[in-house]
Amino acid sequence: MNGTLNKVMLIGHLGDEVKMHYFEGGNAIGRFPLATNESYTNKDGERITTTEWHNIVVRNKLAETCEKYLTKGDKIYCEGRIKTRQWTGEDGQTRYTTEIHVRDLTFLSNKREEGQGAQTAKPVAKPSPKQPERNTEDEADDLPF
Repeated sequence: MNGTLNKVMLIGHLGDEVKMHYFEGGNAIGRFPLATNESYTNKDGERITTTEWHNIVVRNKLAETCEKYLTKGDKIYCEGRIKTRQWTGEDGQTRYTTEIHVRDLTFLSNKREEGQGAQTAKPVAKPSPKQPERNTEDEADDLPF
């Protein structure tokens, strides 16, 4: 092990529809913004909520599944890694963007179901090889959910 870790876990709501781009050879990439909120009470007792926007990137089968089932406002859980990309803008300036390249994603709810009071979790299979099963009886269950 090289002693580093690049892992991101987010729960948030889609800020727009999934935008797809298809490549020769059948590969695909999907992009969408994800909003996460943080709330706190300031010293005056006011409830303050701040929103952080994340640029989500999904690939191939996962991208196609997201395009098919997700819509603006849907709530998801995703895991991936942070990547920074650079390019040259039309004005010749170097530009940077930070993205979350997602490998695992779970649908937590969709906007249509929330109006009906239903909460469903639909895990989405990741395209990576199957992980060995863990014996969870020996592990402490300190998860908050």
